[in-house]
Amino acid sequence: MNSETNSIKILLVEDDANLCLVLQDYLELLGYQVVVGHDGEEGMALFRSHAVNLCVLDVMLPKLDGFSLASAIRAQNSQIPIIFLTAKSLKEDRLKGFAHGCDDYITKPFSTQELNLRIKAILRRCIRNFPGTEAAEQRSFQFGSFLLDTQNLTLARGVVIQNLTRKEASLLKVLCENKNKVLARDMVQKTIWGETDYFVSRSMDVFIARLRKYLKDDPAVKIVNVHGVGFMLEADNETTQ
Repeated sequence: MNSETNSIKILLVEDDANLCLVLQDYLELLGYQVVVGHDGEEGMALFRSHAVNLCVLDVMLPKLDGFSLASAIRAQNSQIPIIFLTAKSLKEDRLKGFAHGCDDYITKPFSTQELNLRIKAILRRCIRNFPGTEAAEQRSFQFGSFLLDTQNLTLARGVVIQNLTRKEASLLKVLCENKNKVLARDMVQKTIWGETDYFVSRSMDVFIARLRKYLKDDPAVKIVNVHGVGFMLEADNETTQ
């Protein structure tokens, strides 16, 4: 069994029995523990009864669709990573997927190798000490009157604490690492979403708007649009470990 993955439990919810069996066999061959459901209601019951580390959900599920299932899971655990599997490639569906809190979105048909690489990339971002994660990675950033804690997914200003999603924390972390420097849109999209297409650009604009809302109480801190290039976090104070 692969020592990188044998402590990771994945919830796989897919109503196509043949595809489900192929994916389960492949993930178990890689060393993951896999809990399998075939409809949304069963998937939610399994999520409640198993301590899973990541969810792989088909969008078109019977009884409870993947988007609704993801929302229900998010209500129980706001931090667990979610990957959607879908035959749809319309931009509206992808934006809806990100709006329901997914960390990645894979359109069928896809290769098992692609799924494995995406799972590992998400686990490295989301699970502490997962192999390949840099041990010395900076996890807290002071800027203006805010303290960003990327490990606990919080943004604090005095006693006021804002809980963040993983994508919000990841985006703000990139901005903090490059404070008072212009960041190209494509670079930010590639870093956080792994791709740079139209759908990702729209999704990133939504996340930038959320971050601006969280930062509005400190006039010395702002995310500035640099026309035709990207964004810049303007703030005082040096970052601290």
